[in-house]
Amino acid sequence: MDFKGSDTIPGPRTEDHLPQTAQAAVKIVIVGGFGVGKTTMVGSVSEIRPLTTEETMTQAGVGVDDNYGSESKTATTVAMDFGRISITDQLVLYLFGTPGQERFWFLWNGLFEGALGAVVLIDTRRLEVSFDVIGRLEERGVPFVVAVNSFPDAPRYPVEDLRSALDLADEIPIIECDARRRASSRDVLMTLMRFLHALATAKAPA
Repeated sequence: MDFKGSDTIPGPRTEDHLPQTAQAAVKIVIVGGFGVGKTTMVGSVSEIRPLTTEETMTQAGVGVDDNYGSESKTATTVAMDFGRISITDQLVLYLFGTPGQERFWFLWNGLFEGALGAVVLIDTRRLEVSFDVIGRLEERGVPFVVAVNSFPDAPRYPVEDLRSALDLADEIPIIECDARRRASSRDVLMTLMRFLHALATAKAPA
């Protein structure tokens, strides 16, 4: 899924400098398996021109990277994607998209540092690639929500079936999305922010 040819932000993007009203910045990580749409989500929702580290896929990845469902994909993230979105006049989110191939997962530790929360983007055609991703977040104690990217040929399952298959706690939000669309990707980020606020409120002393 390539954000360059998708339904993204209409009109020009904003300048790269921070809004003068910004008072707080939060780091959010977008994670998931290979080809689930992380680069697309960052590109569709970012208010600045996103930074990507995509490289052309070569024969070196054949038999190493699982590209099922992404056979037409010609480029892949090898370090990270970066974007920014203003949630309010005062709050800005910095978005970091991780590489999906397992051979690049050693980069994740640095990307997770300082992250307030994460979005796990999944493809229902390949749920199994999400197991290790979710496990890594749980090991590091990073709060997350799950976003089900709506690929045209992907099967659709009831939320509770997905929760059971992914072995998720009841309180972890699961939301459907279209990573190509800004409004849909923004809804995912807002769901994460509400979830993080609820966690912080629950931990606050009475």
